[in-house]
Amino acid sequence: MSKKAENALLFIWIVSVMATLGSLYFSEIRHYEPCKLCWIQRIFMYPIALMTTIAFIQKNAKIAVTTAVFAVIGGSISLYHYGLQKLSFLADSAPACGAVSCTGQYINWLGFITIPFLALTAFILIAVASFRLIKAAK
Repeated sequence: MSKKAENALLFIWIVSVMATLGSLYFSEIRHYEPCKLCWIQRIFMYPIALMTTIAFIQKNAKIAVTTAVFAVIGGSISLYHYGLQKLSFLADSAPACGAVSCTGQYINWLGFITIPFLALTAFILIAVASFRLIKAAK
């Protein structure tokens, strides 16, 4: 595996681990109860951290296809969730999301940075790095 591919894999791992630890910080330390959409986003983020740990040890850049799929699906959910929080026409028609509202904003840094925005940023970074890794492998 080339040094460029190894660095891309390491980057994906760092972003996914930071996102995983960040989500656990918000729920376990700050005691912010995740809504259903937050849980779904976690379902797509947490395996990326595990998969890239194993792939990095094995020097297996082929995992990039899988991380790209997980990142695109997770990112789509994050984008929808962010839209529910920030776009009134979506928030007004938001389905009931369980005990915790999906339109709620535990954080709102600088007026636009919410937890789904942070997840979306991580998913975009992972997807871009994954697609570059796929392209480099060809």
